[in-house]
Amino acid sequence: MDPEERSRQGPLAGIVVLDFTRVLAGPFCTALMADLGAEVIKVEPPQGDEYRRIGPFRDGESALFQLVNRNKRSLALDLKTAEARTLARALAGTADVVVENFRPGVAARLGIGYGELAAANPGLVYASISGFGQTGPQAQAPAFDLIAQALSGLMDVTGAPDGPPTRVGESLGDLTAGLYASWAILAALFERERTGAGRHLDVAMVDSLVSLLPTAIAQWMFGDTPPARVGNRHPLSTPFGAYRCRDGHVVLCVLNAAQFARLADCMGRPALAADPRYASDELRTRNEPALRRDIEAWLETLDVAEAVARLGAAGVPASAILPVAEALEGAQVAARGLLPEVAHPRLGPIPTLEQPVHFSGLARGRQRPAPALGADGAAILQARLGLTPEAVAALVAQGAVIVGGET
Repeated sequence: MDPEERSRQGPLAGIVVLDFTRVLAGPFCTALMADLGAEVIKVEPPQGDEYRRIGPFRDGESALFQLVNRNKRSLALDLKTAEARTLARALAGTADVVVENFRPGVAARLGIGYGELAAANPGLVYASISGFGQTGPQAQAPAFDLIAQALSGLMDVTGAPDGPPTRVGESLGDLTAGLYASWAILAALFERERTGAGRHLDVAMVDSLVSLLPTAIAQWMFGDTPPARVGNRHPLSTPFGAYRCRDGHVVLCVLNAAQFARLADCMGRPALAADPRYASDELRTRNEPALRRDIEAWLETLDVAEAVARLGAAGVPASAILPVAEALEGAQVAARGLLPEVAHPRLGPIPTLEQPVHFSGLARGRQRPAPALGADGAAILQARLGLTPEAVAALVAQGAVIVGGET
C-alpha cells in the first residue's frame, strides 16, 4: 500500500464492527475504532439511541450524540421482530467485532449473545459492556455513571475534606469502560491474527474505575491512614495541588527536594527548604496546613498570570486553571487537532472529537458527522447481505427495518 493510501485508511481499515450499544460507554468505544478506519455499523432501535434526545441541541441535533457517534453508519432494526433478529445474526456472521451493552442476559435472549454468534463465526471478538460485569452479585443491577463512581470508591476520595463525596466532573465510569473495551478488542484482534479464534470480553464500569485508583489502593494496602478526601491536593505529595492567588488559583506540582528548594527560592524564603517540617515529601504532606499557609501568604500578593510566570521561570511546575471554553478554544487543542470541523448535512460546519493519539503517516481531520437514524440501512443490507432493494423494502414494510429516519 502506498503511503498516501495508508494515510487515508487508518490501521483498522477492513475491520467491521457491529455496534449494538447506546448512550456513552459503548458508543465511545466504537467511535475510537471508527476514528482509526474501522467500519462501524451502529444498530439502533426504531426510536434511535437515547443520546439523540439528550441535549444540548441545535436544530434538533444532539451535541452528545454527534460527538460519540462520529464516523459511523446507522442501521435501525426492531429487534422485537424475528426478521430483524435474523438480520442481526447474519450481519454478525460477516463482522470482526460485536459490541453490546445490554443488561447481562438480554443479548442471549435476543439470539445475539456470544455463544450463538461465535458458533457461526468462531473468529468473532465480542465485547459486553455493563455496569457490574456479566457475573457477580450485582450483575443484574441497573448502572449509571454516577452509581459506578459511587460504588467504585472514586467518589469517596473526591471532594473537600469537610465536604460530601463528589462526582468527578465527567462521566468517567462510562468513558473508562469504553476506553478499556477498545483496548481489549484490539488485543483480542491481535491474538486472532495468530490463533484464528475470537474472544468474549466482559467489561464493567465499576471494575474499570477500581483499576484507576492506584493511589487510594496503595494507601489501603500499606498506609497509616485510610484513603480520604483531600480536596485539590495530592494525598501523598506536597505541595501538589491548587493554591489561592490574588485573583484565582494556581496549581503546583512539587515532587522532590530540588523542586521544593526552587519553590522556596522563588518565594523569597530559601530557608523553607531547610525547615525540618518540610525535609521530605512525607513530612511536607504531614505538615500540609502550615506549608499551605506559607505558600498562600506569598501567592495572595500575585495574580495568577504573574505567579505562573515566576514559578515557570524558576523551574517549578505550575499552571493556571483554565475554564473549559478557554481550554477548547486555545492554541494547544488547535495545534493537536483534537476538535476537527466536520460538515453536517443540516447544521453546516460543526466541531467534533477525534481520538487523541497521533499515528505516524496517518492524516488527521478526516472525521464524518454522526449518521441520521437508519440512514445507511438499505446500503448496509444490500452490500453486506446481498439483499435486493425489493427485499429491503419488504423488511421496511414489515417494520423490521427503519430506513432514512429522523436524526
